[in-house]
Amino acid sequence: MSRPRPLVPRGDPADSVRVVGEFGVIARVLARSGTAAAAEVGPGDDAAVLRAPDQRVVVTTDVLVEGRHFRRDWSSAEDVGHKAAAANLADIAAMGATTTALVVGLACPADTPTSWLEGVATGMADECAPMGAAVVGGDTVAAAADSGGVVLSVTALGDLGGRAPVLRSGARPGDVVALAGRLGWSAAGLAVLRRGFTSPLAVVTAHRRPAPPYAAGPAAADAGATAMCDVSDGLVADAGHLARDSGVLIDLDRAALEQACLEPVGPLQQVGSALGVDPMAWVLSGGEDHALLATFPRKATLPEGWVPVGIVRPGKRGAGVRVSGEAAEEALRGVGAERAGHVHFG
Repeated sequence: MSRPRPLVPRGDPADSVRVVGEFGVIARVLARSGTAAAAEVGPGDDAAVLRAPDQRVVVTTDVLVEGRHFRRDWSSAEDVGHKAAAANLADIAAMGATTTALVVGLACPADTPTSWLEGVATGMADECAPMGAAVVGGDTVAAAADSGGVVLSVTALGDLGGRAPVLRSGARPGDVVALAGRLGWSAAGLAVLRRGFTSPLAVVTAHRRPAPPYAAGPAAADAGATAMCDVSDGLVADAGHLARDSGVLIDLDRAALEQACLEPVGPLQQVGSALGVDPMAWVLSGGEDHALLATFPRKATLPEGWVPVGIVRPGKRGAGVRVSGEAAEEALRGVGAERAGHVHFG
């Protein structure tokens, strides 16, 4: 006698969240989530327990909304997982710390395929694995029918390893402004995707899967960095946060930025030429590369991977940013950038 087939709600794929159920989804996702080296109690209980030898925990949260931060027709599930993890891991690195674990809140429509969620989990696990970090818990909830898609809320926890946290408020006049990582690549990739293309693959991949220089954050802290932030919204915008919090003027050197970000000639110039865009617009205002921007005492030896791109000058609180002595607004206009960076409620 054959077993009765399970009842599948009309229109739902057989592996949808509604069919598999909350605990089935959790089991499948956790099977792909890896193991956190700092976890004494991992996923599956009411809460995880992590070792914190430093006796301080660095915490950050980032929310990704489908249609605003990612599109499923542009990015694979694994891409979304990498991107969601990277946004948080970069914030931890910008404090001079190393990520130890993630917790994830998920809201999704009931017809979301669990295979897609497994892909997201795989991407997160792969992004976290080099640091010995992993997802150790979270929550799932059905999104409202008219919500429009998936929402991922990721919280990362980090360890300072005995270092003092590097804040945005410590820059001093005379400090060197330095950059680790690349700028403009994600913005160029987004411009390509918006026009219906998928090449050059280098910039499209950079948009789908940022490559933050995680190790550069703790290295900067060890080298005496006085202030640091990750560049998630755009160089001018994030340098402006650092300038405001430190009460200084950040004077970026355009020639140094061009040398650091545009030499040798590569994909940014290729895309810029094809689209009629000055690639410096992406360097100055493009977000989501998650490079690190820091200030160092003038006589400090910059760690490997860090390049000088400016100087800290005296300024009243809110003095802001200049580019080779020119007001940032003028510099942005000169390269055709519409704004200093991403506006969250724009």
